[in-house]
Amino acid sequence: MWNHPSNQYKPLNIYSYFVGSNPQTSVNPSLKYPTISKTAFLSPFTFIIGDVTIRKNTYIAPFVSIRADEGTPFYIGKNTNLQDGVILHGLKDKYVEVNRMKFSIYIGDWVSCAHGSLIHEPCRIDDRVFIGFNAIVYNAWIGEGSFVSKGSVVTGGVKLKPKSFVPPGASIDTQQKANVLSQVPINQEEFVKEVQRVNQEFPSAYSMFFGKNRCSCGLTC
Repeated sequence: MWNHPSNQYKPLNIYSYFVGSNPQTSVNPSLKYPTISKTAFLSPFTFIIGDVTIRKNTYIAPFVSIRADEGTPFYIGKNTNLQDGVILHGLKDKYVEVNRMKFSIYIGDWVSCAHGSLIHEPCRIDDRVFIGFNAIVYNAWIGEGSFVSKGSVVTGGVKLKPKSFVPPGASIDTQQKANVLSQVPINQEEFVKEVQRVNQEFPSAYSMFFGKNRCSCGLTC
């Protein structure tokens, strides 16, 4: 049936995801619900709970988990993409500050978090940053335009200056290591631009692909 011409470009799976409040616990006694732009796209099998803000034209790929059930709030800017299997989670009472506001996790505009990356609070990721496949960012500030390569770890409360390049598999866990990082190579800058270009088309394209009219249960009508 799948290869039948009448089925071409029509998804046959159930379009479903979970978006809801955090559970009530001693850590988070107040229920908070996500605030998500109508132009953002949530793929099937994504999980988003708690005080999470997602701005316009952001693409959330399948199997992304955004759990503001302990550390909170989370902020995700416009034209950003969280690719397949990305995880966001936080710790109680740990914050970064942006424009005099406190966030558990802050992700700016035009950020790409590639497949399988882990973003853990306290964490600030400024605009136009690329986080590579299976990379880990925990307790760190990633400066604007930086490139965190695949399989690398950035932690230890470090602050990366703008356009820092973290090599594949590197462990940047002291400020001394962060200070001596080179700038992002030109070829990697071009790669990031292309990733952004493709992913910025996905929210509107996938909305058309699955159909614009959805029931409150998440199913395509």
